[in-house]
Amino acid sequence: MITSERMAAVDRNAEALGVPRKQLMESSGNAVARAVERLADPEAAIAIVAGRGNNGGDALVAARFLDDYDVTVHLLGRPETITTDLARDNWDALRAAEYDAHAVADAADLDLDDPDLIVDAMLGTGVTGALREPEATGARQLNRIGATVLAVDVPSGVDADTGTAAGVAVDADHVVTFHDEKPGLAALDAELTVADIGIPAAAERFTGPGDLLQLGRPSQSHKGDFGEVLIVGGGPYTGAPALAAQAALRAGADLVRVACPASVAREIQGYSENLILRPYDGDHLEPGHVDEVLTLAADHDVAVFGPGLGSHDETLAAVRDLLERYDGTAVVDADALEVVPTVETDATLLCTPHQGELRAMGGETDADWRTRADLIGGFAADLGHVVLVKGAYDVITDGEETRINRTGNPGMTVGGTGDVLAGAAGALTCVLAPLQAAAVAAYANGRAGDAAVEANGYGLLATDLIDRLPAALREGSE
Repeated sequence: MITSERMAAVDRNAEALGVPRKQLMESSGNAVARAVERLADPEAAIAIVAGRGNNGGDALVAARFLDDYDVTVHLLGRPETITTDLARDNWDALRAAEYDAHAVADAADLDLDDPDLIVDAMLGTGVTGALREPEATGARQLNRIGATVLAVDVPSGVDADTGTAAGVAVDADHVVTFHDEKPGLAALDAELTVADIGIPAAAERFTGPGDLLQLGRPSQSHKGDFGEVLIVGGGPYTGAPALAAQAALRAGADLVRVACPASVAREIQGYSENLILRPYDGDHLEPGHVDEVLTLAADHDVAVFGPGLGSHDETLAAVRDLLERYDGTAVVDADALEVVPTVETDATLLCTPHQGELRAMGGETDADWRTRADLIGGFAADLGHVVLVKGAYDVITDGEETRINRTGNPGMTVGGTGDVLAGAAGALTCVLAPLQAAAVAAYANGRAGDAAVEANGYGLLATDLIDRLPAALREGSE
């Protein structure tokens, strides 16, 4: 089962792995043609109603595999409004080969005659909400005819994730969907076929540029829409919370504050004028500070516990109390990780240990990443939280779903890169589910490290990653 949003990411990841979208469209179109052949005898009249995006492109490809049928292709809209190069190329191919393919500028003029089978390829899984024109009129036209309808990926007008329609939708008898079933399709009164189109398992398993697709921002965004993060750190170390806070800002958080001991507040502030400090008395976190920190954390979308806190007995006792009483979302890093396995909490946690810290938490690891992924998956399931274990191959898992990140390099063994990762994860967890936030944070952090090494060679500094995070989080940047 895969959501439409995740499917878009997997498509893009497949392309990054060397399986071009053109090849996937050819496979999808072939799968549609095979479905037509199961449903209709040769020489049957097949009417393809294609939209102007890649869903329509899949059906345009299918037409080339159906020469034994009486096929007519109806492009819903003007050819110059086709939205993707792939769909346009396939439309041009049909026209050049003189298939019976014509554009329908006004859906009210859609005349399918009396087909034995209609292929609905107006809109795919990436579209939600009520159908607009010309697709709304097109759907009504298809439903009025009463012929058998085969929908490509999802019936137009139906939300693939919920199976519901916000308005008129195509009443399909059959659906051929690609790669994996979409959550809402089981609710439909339609026969479902899932077609393998050659997307490698690695496109789901490994992080990639597709994971960045959901980070866009609406033009009408306001301050606070993308999260406020509280970094709880500092005491024995001052650089760690400053690194985490700056990384959270560079990863897109709107506001970041640092709760730290008053004894080091001025030093942490000195790292950047962008930091907002919320100091508490003393020189390290202790149980007497918990109420104050919890009050601060309640006003933030995500807290990051751990950077630079140290392992003082009083500090670990305070972290334990914090986690037991906190019911929000938190990233837990560094020394704070030690107490997580012994804490009962209502909080949603994303834990970011390196392999040594994982062992200290009671987890197991292995030199082989596949074995390591299985071991960490079992540990995360027992722990009940998302775990991101840093290494040459990062393992990100909630115990049910596991992702592997391969960006990064040996230069990132330098101290502080984990603090950058924790801060970035904090920002991303404001806008993404913890597992996805962890996957994107690991991918972008490693990508930033790779860019730093490309520019300067080994001997990089953790600060080299921070300014490179925005580019590393932008899909399409290299």
